[in-house]
Amino acid sequence: MLQPLIPEGESLRRALRWIADQGGHCTLSIVEQASLLFDLNPRDEEFLLRQLVHHHGAASDTPAAQDPGN
Repeated sequence: MLQPLIPEGESLRRALRWIADQGGHCTLSIVEQASLLFDLNPRDEEFLLRQLVHHHGAASDTPAAQDPGN
């Protein structure tokens, strides 16, 4: 039986490292980019969404709206 070129879980580890190198702000678009760049399976992408976005809170992909009262 042939061994996979990348060991199981290595793509997820590389994606996590890449996300950390993006400046520490985890957004939905960063997770999507990581999923595409590292060919993550749906389970690994869901893990990233749960752990990095929902657990820690997602930064917005758009600039924060200015408060008109300021």
